[in-house]
Amino acid sequence: MAQNYRVGRLSQEIQREVTDILMKRIRDPRVQGITITGVEVTGDLQQATIYYSILSELASDGEKTQIGLEKAKGLIRKELGSRLSIYVTPELFFERDRSVQYGDHIDELLNKLNRPEN
Repeated sequence: MAQNYRVGRLSQEIQREVTDILMKRIRDPRVQGITITGVEVTGDLQQATIYYSILSELASDGEKTQIGLEKAKGLIRKELGSRLSIYVTPELFFERDRSVQYGDHIDELLNKLNRPEN
């Protein structure tokens, strides 16, 4: 139980701090305007998968963002290490959160269904 609470708390802290780091410390235009949507930390606290979304639907923008995050990963992890009060900073993985896109698509389909036929 305590372990679960710790993982959850660490996930929230990482999400808050990574959002802050991306806004204030990373100058790479490829990672501007991304939203951190969630963080999953492994039970042993060694790895963290950071989920993000971008507004663009373009595959090329998604690739650019991923490359920008990979390039900034070292700085983000170093910065996290100084901000979090944990013994070992987890290894970071970035993964695009497709649920936002999926939700938008569902909204679009529902709107089409609800439009009156002319």
